[in-house]
Amino acid sequence: MTPVESGTSDANVVVAMNDAAVRVGGRTIWSHVSIEVRAGQFVAVLGPNGVGKSTLLKAVLGLIPLSEGSASVLGAAPGEHNDQIGYVPQRRSFDSSARIRGRDIVRMGYDGHRWGIALPQWFPGSASREANRRVDEVIDLVGAQAYADRPIGQCSGGEQQRLLIAQALVRRPPLLVLDEPLDSLDVTNQASVSALIEKISTVAGVAVMMVAHDVNPILPYLDEVIYVSGGGALSGTPEDVITTETLSALYGTAIDVLTDRTGRLVVVGQPDIHATHEDER
Repeated sequence: MTPVESGTSDANVVVAMNDAAVRVGGRTIWSHVSIEVRAGQFVAVLGPNGVGKSTLLKAVLGLIPLSEGSASVLGAAPGEHNDQIGYVPQRRSFDSSARIRGRDIVRMGYDGHRWGIALPQWFPGSASREANRRVDEVIDLVGAQAYADRPIGQCSGGEQQRLLIAQALVRRPPLLVLDEPLDSLDVTNQASVSALIEKISTVAGVAVMMVAHDVNPILPYLDEVIYVSGGGALSGTPEDVITTETLSALYGTAIDVLTDRTGRLVVVGQPDIHATHEDER
């Protein structure tokens, strides 16, 4: 698979990898990967389960070192600026008995790394007011005003996901990394959360890297696609990468890419392949 060349010093490049490779347990997960993610872009990391999509995010976060090649994230080595990255990992839903408010979940993204849940009566003053103002701002951004004061366990899956995205955005990160945020959501919530992520990318100028299994809910909103398969990665616009020929070759089975009456691409026949590598669970 031919990688896309990377190596520009453009200040708008938030993530860059050049001829990168990762080995886990003595096994090469992928190699010769060259990608760029720019400010304000919504980029999906796609491909069959078990090929190393989550590993790519971990390499961006500096949690797994490269075995070959180079990478730059926010102008430094991966991991050096993780405090400037909003991260929403793969998750399970909150238990219905969880009583913490959605608003407090969001607030933990602001200063929970120091004190846990904020107690305003103990820490009054301008700092607390600024934190509360910022929490209100991101709750408004994700459209969660109606349920932000509800116990998180009483929120729907889509509502919980919006609040977790708000938590990841509360410190104004230039990069948002999402690992399967649409997993376990129904079709309606998949569409609304996808539209929300595109809005964040466009309105706030945040670069978004999102791992997804099903491309269809997010396809109308994407700027770039990184397809991981066959030990490498193919990068480009959806129109360049999401084609019948390319996807059939990547998945090793017949896949059709159709155009609906509105001109949107639709992928038909994408296989549901169970994960085969530990890093993808």
